[in-house]
Amino acid sequence: MTMQSINPFTSQIISEYREYSSTEVEEIIQKVDQAFYSWKKTSFEQRAGCMKNLQAKLLEKKEELAGIMISEMGKVKREAIGEIEKCAWVCSFYAENAGSFLKNEPIKTEASESYISYQPIGTVLAVMPWNFPFWQVFRFLAPALMAGNTGVLKHASNVSGCALAIEQLVREAGFPENVFRTLLIGSSQVKNVIENPLIKAVTLTGSTLAGKSVASTAGSVLKKSVLELGGSDPYLILEDADIETAARLCVTSRLLNAGQSCIGAKRFIVLQTVYEAFKAEFVRLMGEAKYGDPLDPQTAIGPLARTDLRDELHQQVLKSVEMGATVLLGGYIPEGKTPFYPSTVLENVVAGMPAYHEELFGPVAVLFCVNSEEEAIRIANDTVFGLGAGIFTSNVEKGKLLAEKGLEAGCVFVNDFVKSDPRLPFGGIKESGYGRELSAIGIREFVNVKTVVVK
Repeated sequence: MTMQSINPFTSQIISEYREYSSTEVEEIIQKVDQAFYSWKKTSFEQRAGCMKNLQAKLLEKKEELAGIMISEMGKVKREAIGEIEKCAWVCSFYAENAGSFLKNEPIKTEASESYISYQPIGTVLAVMPWNFPFWQVFRFLAPALMAGNTGVLKHASNVSGCALAIEQLVREAGFPENVFRTLLIGSSQVKNVIENPLIKAVTLTGSTLAGKSVASTAGSVLKKSVLELGGSDPYLILEDADIETAARLCVTSRLLNAGQSCIGAKRFIVLQTVYEAFKAEFVRLMGEAKYGDPLDPQTAIGPLARTDLRDELHQQVLKSVEMGATVLLGGYIPEGKTPFYPSTVLENVVAGMPAYHEELFGPVAVLFCVNSEEEAIRIANDTVFGLGAGIFTSNVEKGKLLAEKGLEAGCVFVNDFVKSDPRLPFGGIKESGYGRELSAIGIREFVNVKTVVVK
């Protein structure tokens, strides 16, 4: 079988890749497992040297790497460059901090000595999506390799060029052969890879459906899994919010990556006293964001990654409108073959509509007008998802209280939009997944937390 990379802007086939056979996959996994036994013995200083080289390679080749990303999934150029730079940052962060994050921790007991030791576990499988084809991989790769693990990557088939480029970067950075490998395989082979006894754990970023499948397989063979899944992030606009700032940051979050982001702001819950002012500014800014050629510096919204994804999004909008939602902006499919979708704003959305319950994976925003903060919290939490959330208010103490005690999410930002940061743990609750990536917590997800006691 072959896998194709198709430029969503031009509809041209970029490359075709032969899917690896089960025999080839087994051979690669065996090589990566063999590499683990020498890699785990290296010092943090040795690993950091390779990771710093990887950081340098990313920055040296950022234009070339961004170009692969743009052609395979349509990301606008400034965002593609920013993604590569963020990958370099996470490499630097773990090169500098992994040793302290994983150093032995003494615990006082009756023994003469007792402590916690963090040890690598082996080869970790990463199943990654197309929407951030470098960043999603590197936020796994950097901590996993710095912890002394090895890794294999099953990337989305439409970004196979990105997957192979990452493998080549790791090789060029001086990591030992087979410490990290890409598996060019389809979804049908993932179950067998997870069940391979040489795979010790799995991490997935993707849809809730994919997460449930991976978690089920991993659980059946008692392997650790970390899942970062979908989101329908609510943003609360309180009565004392700076409306212009809130609208600007909310639009930025909603349109990032053409709206194809699990942590993109999606539902905007606004207090009645400021609703009309916020709506006017929000719709104005959304309307100014134009779609077009991702290489054009003036383009705010590139094409969606695939036509079927665009069509699915449009059906969610149409069904919601049929059920009574109002279109304030957009809501149509432009002419032409390119899977563009214009910035779209809906209001009068109520329970039962797709736009109320489902993740809208594209540049579609939903506005809610509420009469109280209690109602705002209720609507915000009335979702199966729990990835991120935002609050805009001039009362920072109130914002902190609502962030900590009110909103059901893995991360809440006050007076800013949600973004992942190597220094902070990242992940969700409910059907947005479990486990955490990044920070000291993230690097400890795939290690053996070993107790050592000396009498």
